[in-house]
Amino acid sequence: MSHGNDENSGTARGLDEAAPLIPQASDRGMLFSTPVPGAPHGSSGSSPMSERREWIAPPLHTRRRYRRQQQQQQQQQRTQPTNARSLPFSRKWWLRRIRYYVPIVGWLAKYSIGDLATDVKAGFMVACLLVPQALSYGSLTHLPPAYGLYAALVPALMYALLGTSRHLSMGPEALISVLTGTLVKGQLKHLYAAYSPNVPPPDAVDAFSAGVACAVGLATGLFTFALGIFRFGFLDSMISESSLRGFISGAAIYILVGQTRIMLGIPPPGAVHSTPWNDIKYILSNLYRTHAVTAAISLAAIALLRLLRALKRRYKATRWLQLVPDTLVVIIAATAGSWAARLNETHGVGIFGWVDGGLPVPAIPRIPAHAESKDIVSSAITITMIGVVESVIVAREYASRNHYAVSSNRELVALGMSNIVGSAFGAYPAFGSLSRSKLNDRAQARSHISGIVATALVLVSLLGLLPYLYHLPLGVLSAIIVDAVVSLLSATPKAISFLYAVRAWSDLFLLLFICMCSIVSSVETGILLAVVISLIMVIKRSNTPRIKLLGRSTVNASEFRPINDLVSRSNSSHRLSFSSFVSDSQDTAIRLENANASSDSECSSYDTDQDAGVQHVEGVLIVRVEEPLYFANAGQLHARLNRLEMYGDLSVHPSEDPRMNPTRAVVFDLVGMADIDGSALEILLSIVHEYGRRGVRVAFVRLCSDVRSKFELSGMAGAGAEYDFEDIHSALLHVERHLSVSVEQ
Repeated sequence: MSHGNDENSGTARGLDEAAPLIPQASDRGMLFSTPVPGAPHGSSGSSPMSERREWIAPPLHTRRRYRRQQQQQQQQQRTQPTNARSLPFSRKWWLRRIRYYVPIVGWLAKYSIGDLATDVKAGFMVACLLVPQALSYGSLTHLPPAYGLYAALVPALMYALLGTSRHLSMGPEALISVLTGTLVKGQLKHLYAAYSPNVPPPDAVDAFSAGVACAVGLATGLFTFALGIFRFGFLDSMISESSLRGFISGAAIYILVGQTRIMLGIPPPGAVHSTPWNDIKYILSNLYRTHAVTAAISLAAIALLRLLRALKRRYKATRWLQLVPDTLVVIIAATAGSWAARLNETHGVGIFGWVDGGLPVPAIPRIPAHAESKDIVSSAITITMIGVVESVIVAREYASRNHYAVSSNRELVALGMSNIVGSAFGAYPAFGSLSRSKLNDRAQARSHISGIVATALVLVSLLGLLPYLYHLPLGVLSAIIVDAVVSLLSATPKAISFLYAVRAWSDLFLLLFICMCSIVSSVETGILLAVVISLIMVIKRSNTPRIKLLGRSTVNASEFRPINDLVSRSNSSHRLSFSSFVSDSQDTAIRLENANASSDSECSSYDTDQDAGVQHVEGVLIVRVEEPLYFANAGQLHARLNRLEMYGDLSVHPSEDPRMNPTRAVVFDLVGMADIDGSALEILLSIVHEYGRRGVRVAFVRLCSDVRSKFELSGMAGAGAEYDFEDIHSALLHVERHLSVSVEQ
């Protein structure tokens, strides 16, 4: 029985009733070819045009078998992605999680031995800068210099195992060191008070200071680890650039003041804890006590550092010069010169002295007796904020330059674990360094092997290098710190000039204010103000709903654009009455010259004609909501709507006289409101109820499906609102038909 759908099939068959059917096998049935008259039967070279084909339905059991095969194939296609994802807690699942959270497991197996020489060279260059910086920054913490190397040892090794950035150099950092030193210096007054009227022995002071530094390192690691585990990696962008720059500038000036005293050889003040402003006054009042030889050596060290940098910039093509570690050259030259001239014995120059550089003994950090735990916790939070912001920014920058990805949350986990484990080995808080990361990138590091090599060289320095630095002048270490800190201040004049050029007065004031507070009061005050003010700015801006008042275009009656202050007190020709809107809704020949409206329309996100104006429709408030509403920003919605009703412009001061006619209808354009939570929905319902009591009709247009379903569940229609409109024009026409009062033009 033939089931061909071709209506001419019978005719074709009637042309040659004796023509045989040539079967062709098919999974879905049998194809029979009917030769066309005049074509040779059974010819293998017959073209498709020389025969007609008919499809004969297969038997029932064949169709069932085919259907089963299709179902099996579809089932395999559905299960294949699941198998590719692997079952939870299977061996493959664990391997993938380990490679994700311990990146070295993944990249070490794929490491190319050809990159080893480059990584070793990069690690050596970073170590030549890391070791002098660690010794210098250790002095900022009021700890023995070896603790700076401790902060560069275990934390850097842990980051090489867990970090995602190939170029971030982990270790002590100037701002973190000064914050740690400020905490240690503040806690020492409790120790001195406990020994009063006597003075605590030096060993007790060192043990107390080390205990406070390790405790804050542990707390910092726990806070950072928690931020990463709970996916708070976005917090690095919560501090505004102006606030951060103001704090960095103030902290840099604080470091400069403290190190200038050492460079000049002025004896330390008698007070255990003093503000930066008091330190400045102390230096100025004791300039006559400057040690001439110490000052000369310090200035010579800075001059040599600057000279080497200038030569590198001048002769960029000279490869061997680019590989010269300038900081290490200065330390070697200063140590050799001090030893040869016996500066300590003959001229009384302060030197590095003997430092026990053995390996740290692992121990769980504990808060020392007489130390305030709340001060340690608050300082740990401050250090976490600064360290996280700096490290994540540096990691992202060099990842972008070298075309690989880093995860903020995984970075936080790596930084947290580095400080947690490092605190058990005598390390104070350690984070990424911009200067060392820049050097690592310049040396073309390929992987974390460069960090491991730098860590190994730090270990060698701890075990055998420190005795050779006995004659190193302390002023040279301070000169190295000053040279590094000056680079932090180099970006401040550019930031100030940029903010002045763009007339960002609030940001400029914020930068200068936080900088001055850090200098006059303390660095803790500076960072506290930076964080608090930034959070207040975020809350303030998120608390204000983004709404715009719309008006009708004078070119196209169906087009509505944002307006600002189109209501003139003396000229009513800029207004369009509700009745004339309906009667002239199809008339697009109206032209009103309104420069204020034109300039505002140019700033909107819609393409507008610069010669076209925008009119306010009298008696109608057309409001566009440009963001989702939730409990934080919906609270101010009612107040902002009231101001629009009275003034037609949110920038008008509330002390001005109302300039708008009574509102008869309100149209909400919700094109930008993709979501609304329960609190905001309740506030919106109360607004609709209030409008209903006043006899004001309310319409919502361009609702998304989620918002529409929430409106239906909340009974928005029962409150008097209508929301079955596709655009503003149709909503206005509908409202006009139901209003009995006509507004005067």
